Amino acid sequence: MKENDPQYRERVYKILRDIPKGRVMTYGQLAILLGEGYTARTVGFVMHGADTDNVPWQRVINSQGKCSTGKLTVPVDLQQTLLEAEGIKFNAAGKCDLGRYQWFPEDAGPDADDTQATLFG
Repeated sequence: MKENDPQYRERVYKILRDIPKGRVMTYGQLAILLGEGYTARTVGFVMHGADTDNVPWQRVINSQGKCSTGKLTVPVDLQQTLLEAEGIKFNAAGKCDLGRYQWFPEDAGPDADDTQATLFG
C-alpha cells in the first residue's frame, strides 16, 4: 500500500506541520493539495499512524467542520478539546466554522488568482 510508504506519509505530515495553531484543514483539502494518489480516505489512514508528539493531527477535520476521531481516541472528545485549547469554537452540534478557521497554504486559498493551477501545477 502506498499509504505505508514513509515518503508518502511524510508529504502529508509536512503540510500538517505548517498549519498554524487555531486553524484547520480538511482531509479532502489535503488530498487535493497533495495531488494524484491521495484521497481523503488515504489521508485519514496516514493520520491514524501519525506521531502525535510531532504532528498536529488534531488540525485535520472533516468537510463538515467536525472532528472525525471520536470513536478512535480516548477520551472521545480529545480532538475537539485540543482544537478548543487552540481557540477554535465549536457549536452544540460539534461543528466549527470552516469559513473562519480553515487554513490554506499561500497561493492555494479560495482567493488565489488561479487556485486550480496552484493546487495541481
